[in-house]
Amino acid sequence: MSIEIRPVVAADYEAWLPLWQGYQRFYMTEIPADTSAVTWQRFLDPAEPMGAALAWHGDRAIALVHWVIHRSTWTIGDYCYLQDLFVAKGERSGGVGRKLIQHVVEQARAAGCSRVHWLTHETNSQAKLLYERIGERSGFVQYRKLL
Repeated sequence: MSIEIRPVVAADYEAWLPLWQGYQRFYMTEIPADTSAVTWQRFLDPAEPMGAALAWHGDRAIALVHWVIHRSTWTIGDYCYLQDLFVAKGERSGGVGRKLIQHVVEQARAAGCSRVHWLTHETNSQAKLLYERIGERSGFVQYRKLL
């Protein structure tokens, strides 16, 4: 299967949105439409430290990836947080996730980042199989407080 990874452009919104909604369903959450609209605009703004790409099979978008470049107190180079990765259900296990991660790694390298990092839910067994092969587990546990 020939897959092309491309940064999003304004015309991709209708292809991106169902994947974004699928990602939210996978994680059993619902992000408000106005938040998604602002997020989409940030992806298109070159001044924003955020990026997004879609994986295309022919004329069909089958996966998405989002990332955020941010400062670190531990290194001179910025870090790249791979925030969201989603492959449509019928397209999984075909190497698309790996290609999207590699795309983010290339973007981070080009931006002078010193690290790419990401999270997944502890129950996401299929993704963890891939992540264990291409990354290293940090040993840190995430905590958060919603505001």
